[in-house]
Amino acid sequence: MELYNSVIRGVNELLNGASAHRYEYDPGKCWGSTKEFELVMAREGAFELGGSGKPAVSFSCVTSSPELVDDDCTLVYGPEIGELKADTPYARVTLLRVGDIESDDENDTEVAFRAIQDIDFVRYRVFPKGFMIRTSSEAGREQVRVSQSALAEGMTFEKLGNLFISNYKKDPNVLRVKSIFITDPSIDYEKLIKPAKTVRDITMSLSQILKGLPADCGSCNLKDICDEVEGMKELHFGKKKE
Repeated sequence: MELYNSVIRGVNELLNGASAHRYEYDPGKCWGSTKEFELVMAREGAFELGGSGKPAVSFSCVTSSPELVDDDCTLVYGPEIGELKADTPYARVTLLRVGDIESDDENDTEVAFRAIQDIDFVRYRVFPKGFMIRTSSEAGREQVRVSQSALAEGMTFEKLGNLFISNYKKDPNVLRVKSIFITDPSIDYEKLIKPAKTVRDITMSLSQILKGLPADCGSCNLKDICDEVEGMKELHFGKKKE
């Protein structure tokens, strides 16, 4: 599954040269979670990641390339949670290496699409304690209210990263996970909005391919994403020939 490789390379290029804290995955150091969405009232919050109209970007990408996602780790660009005192720009990007999720039968596109969906849905089913996540999948936005009690109990991005990684790795298709948190105010967050949109467009395109697309590129509303993403056009026409 290489459709998202150009997005991953773009993220790596954007962050290249920026300073990051790297934490190897340790399943014994996960932050606690609840079984369902936890409401953190404004009076209980310490600050918001992406609050006060600041950038708040989130997306995930899958690849089968060991060069792009070589191990399980958490990378933190910018201040740790305990160092923050006020609302701040924020991004969370998850890069996942998967095994062979494309089968050899005529339904291989559908198999891959369902597998990607199942993996992506993980981020909507993890509820870190004292970390109220509000997402907009259409906008690729994730805003978080952090509770005062969570800070007092020692919440860190390292522990949060371990929690998310451990949940992703419950899926047998997931081999490695790189969990990236960004709070560095010097990062160009606007440049993260475009890859978030590209990821959404790729997923939408996979869904549309399953429904059947016109053979004439000139009349297809997904032509731009096919031209941009390596392998998408071949997937489109390969599916049509089945």
